[in-house]
This record gives sequence, C-alpha cells and structure tokens, in this order.
Amino acid sequence: MASTIEAERPVGAGERHGQRSAAGARPVRAGVVAGTFLGSKLASLLGLLPVGVWTVNHLWDNLAALRGGAAWERAVTEHSSPATQAVTLAVVLVPLLLHSGWGLARLPRTRVPRHVGRFASLRHGLHRLSALGLLLFLGAHLWLALIRPRLLQGGPEPFEHLAHQMRFHLPTLVVYVLGVLGTAYHLANGLQAVGVGWGLRFGRGTMSRLSLTSGAAFVVLLAMGWTAVWALWRAGGG
Repeated sequence: MASTIEAERPVGAGERHGQRSAAGARPVRAGVVAGTFLGSKLASLLGLLPVGVWTVNHLWDNLAALRGGAAWERAVTEHSSPATQAVTLAVVLVPLLLHSGWGLARLPRTRVPRHVGRFASLRHGLHRLSALGLLLFLGAHLWLALIRPRLLQGGPEPFEHLAHQMRFHLPTLVVYVLGVLGTAYHLANGLQAVGVGWGLRFGRGTMSRLSLTSGAAFVVLLAMGWTAVWALWRAGGG
C-alpha cells in the first residue's frame, strides 16, 4: 500500500537517524533504520509478488465469463484438489495480510512532502484512498464469494447466482465496479512505487517511463476487470 512518495521516505528517515546517532548510539539506531528500510522494501514487494501477479491472473480468469457459466466456473472456482486450493490461498493470503498490516501501520504517519507537485500529491492521496477501499472490498469479496458459499452451501459460488446479483442487485454491481477500479489503480500505482523503492531512480527519463508503464497497466487492468463485470451483468439478464 505504498505510494510513490512513500517509497522514498525510508531513505530520508535513515539519513535523519544517522545524523542524530553521530552523537552516541549510532549502531543501535542504524540497525533499527536498516531493519525498517528493508522491511519496508519487502512489504511493498509483497504487494506485487505474489499478490499482484495473482490479481492479474484472477482478473484474466474472470474474463471466461464471456464464454458462459461453465467456462467461468472451470477458470475461477474449480481446483484440481483441495490441497492445491489451500496452497494457493496460503501463498496469496499470507503476503496480502503482511502487506495490508504494513500499509495500515504506515498510513497515519505518511505525509506528502511540500516540494512535490500537485499531480504527485493527487496520486498519493488516491493511493491511500484506494488502499482503504480495497480492504473493505476484499473483506466483502472473500466472505461472499469464497467463505460463505463453501461453509454454508458446501461448494463454490455458482455462476448463475453471481450473475443474477450483478444484474438485479445494484449494490453488488456498484461494489464490484468500484472494487475493480480501486484494485487496478492501487496495483498499477504500486508498480511505480516498487520501482522507486528498489532504486530505479536514474533521472527524469526513467521516472517518465515508470509513469507511462503505471498508466498503461491501470488501463489494461481496468479494462479486464470491467469487461468481466459486464459479462457477468449481461449473463444475469439471460
């Protein structure tokens, strides 16, 4: 949940701590700063690998709704074995929880530096807003699409049920439309944040390319997600 601005802050923090430690307890403070900086890098990377990769794959799988209910269920809800499903959930949910916890802990402390432009400030604010929205969306999505049907109904959510909800229950449609929007923005903006945080700062040209890559990723992810939502909505009417 780190924005581009946030990803640069640990370096400054380390420098400030290093200056203070010159008077005495430098080894202790340097160790704390190094640990915080490395932890910040790792936590931000977890939002991209494996969570981001799985998210892209999940959006792609949901496009199977264009081919009908049977194709969607094979792509989205069927697994080769319970063990495979459990491993997949662990590989995705554990990094997601770590990334979310790290982001929530940083959220009250991060501030936009005064020297950045309005566009960067806007991106920073939208990144934080999308993070909070995503937590709510993911909680509802996991409960309604995964946990509740398997616990209470003994199986995955049927295609017909989801399509019907999309078509005739407006809150469901709105939640998915906004959830996909927040997912696409947060993940795409995170690409630039990770690039900056891991040292890809080779001048104005590099930052421009990162921004273009981030923008292109946002458009592609949003198109994939909204196309899947539209396919489910269309299927609900037929």
